[in-house]
Amino acid sequence: MDSKSLSHTKWKCQYHIVFIPKYRKKILYGRLRQDVHDIIKILCGYKKVEIIEGAVCKDHVHLCVSIPPKMSVSSFMGYLKGKSALMIYDKHPEISSKWNKSFWARGYYVATVGNVTESAI
Repeated sequence: MDSKSLSHTKWKCQYHIVFIPKYRKKILYGRLRQDVHDIIKILCGYKKVEIIEGAVCKDHVHLCVSIPPKMSVSSFMGYLKGKSALMIYDKHPEISSKWNKSFWARGYYVATVGNVTESAI
C-alpha cells in the first residue's frame, strides 16, 4: 500500500478536484496556462500537498492530489483558489479588471480516489 505517515498515523488521502474560471471563460491557454500550472505547483508545495496528476485545460483545471489528513479539502481549495488568483493578477494585470477581482468560480468538484481492500488494512 502506497501510504504516507505522520507520527502516529498512516494515511492515503487522494482527491480528484476540478475547478473553473469565472463564467467558464476559455482563457487558460498560452502563457497564462503555463503560469497557472506553475502557480498551482508552487502553492501545493507550500502546503505539502502532493500533485499526483494534473491538467490545465482551456476552461477548467483537473487535479489529483494527496492532501494530508490534518487539512480539509475545503480549506485547501480556499487557499489554492485565493492565492492563485492573486498571483495570476500579479503576472497578468490586463485580466484583473474583467471579472471584478474574481478569477475562479465559487465552487469546485471533488471526489475521493481509490478504494481500500481488507488485504491492504
